[in-house]
Amino acid sequence: MTKKKLVVLTGAGISAESGLKTFRDTDGLWEGHNVYEVATPRGFAANPTMVLDFYNMRRKDVAAARPNAAHIGLAELERDFDVTIITQNIDDLHERGGSSNIMHLHGQIFEMRSVQNEETIYEITGDIHVGDVDEQGHQLRPNIVWFEEAVPMIEIAAQVAAMADIFVVVGTSLQVYPAAGLLNYAPAAVPKFIIDKKIPYTSSIHNLTVIEKGAGEGVQELKELLQAYK
Repeated sequence: MTKKKLVVLTGAGISAESGLKTFRDTDGLWEGHNVYEVATPRGFAANPTMVLDFYNMRRKDVAAARPNAAHIGLAELERDFDVTIITQNIDDLHERGGSSNIMHLHGQIFEMRSVQNEETIYEITGDIHVGDVDEQGHQLRPNIVWFEEAVPMIEIAAQVAAMADIFVVVGTSLQVYPAAGLLNYAPAAVPKFIIDKKIPYTSSIHNLTVIEKGAGEGVQELKELLQAYK
């Protein structure tokens, strides 16, 4: 029997339960920094050392974090469904939580790339410094999609969303575009679920079930509800 395609869009709320802070919880500040100073190309151009140091610390934070009940619960859904995780998060907690099919819309903290060539990507577990360069001598930077940059994976993600038999949103405010628009690509007739502590305005969405809880508790409730759709 063919498993139904379950597509899950995840955001910062799922990582927050593993202790990773989000800038939207603190009035646009992320670990004390204005997000546009540390998460834009112009911020990097203005002060590359500060930006690299910021992500070096984020890399340490992620390495120290552990997957929570939401990550593990979503991985367990692979027993009954063909699950694709589309995440806005740059951490690897879905991977460590056991999920096997993950798309990172905004890049990954454990990768770095050349400032000149987005395709020149290397794994990184330590720090990046000014003066660290690729084979052609170009500075390296985190392989992260910053604000004001295009999201290369968004078209593929939209195609995945359009093929969903069930669409789930976990831990995202649905305010960061273009990722927030993926919900609109899911077919109107398919069941949709949103899990978040603060659910945004959603009355225009058909076949929607709202679970206004934290990610871990909400995913457990989701697993029970999805028994009816296996």
